[in-house]
Amino acid sequence: MAERTGPGGLPYRPCAGVVLANAEGLVFAGQRLDRPGAWQMPQGGIDEGETPREAALRELVEETGIGVDKVEIVAEAPDWVYYDLPPELVGKIWKGRFGGQRQKWVLMRFLGQDEDVRIDTDHPEFDRWCWMPAAELIASIVPFKRAVYEQVIAAFGDRLA
Repeated sequence: MAERTGPGGLPYRPCAGVVLANAEGLVFAGQRLDRPGAWQMPQGGIDEGETPREAALRELVEETGIGVDKVEIVAEAPDWVYYDLPPELVGKIWKGRFGGQRQKWVLMRFLGQDEDVRIDTDHPEFDRWCWMPAAELIASIVPFKRAVYEQVIAAFGDRLA
């Protein structure tokens, strides 16, 4: 079977995402530095030789400053979730090599304190962060990623409470 391709016949970028839930069942959301008003969960590319779980933990540290000792992995989504870039972004991001992403999501429980969150990392992606109800986060994501977030939250919904 041929590998699935995105817009323009471009491949999908492999990516890992983190649903980080606190004790109240709220989800970590960061407001993107490059898109004010656009909130998202930590996520990023999977490096060569890296598993989705390893990438998810690395992205968590890189984007939130939260140490791996402050989280517990609860579950990994069983399936890859795909999204296509909008036509105006194809060829403009990721050096034009990808038409979208295929993402594997990992649910983690936050065991630390809010003071453990440090978004002022070496390469910051967020300018603000908060704990947000999952439904509010879905409404706050950029529209072309909304279906992904709906699928991810549905996959982990019973474990977010």
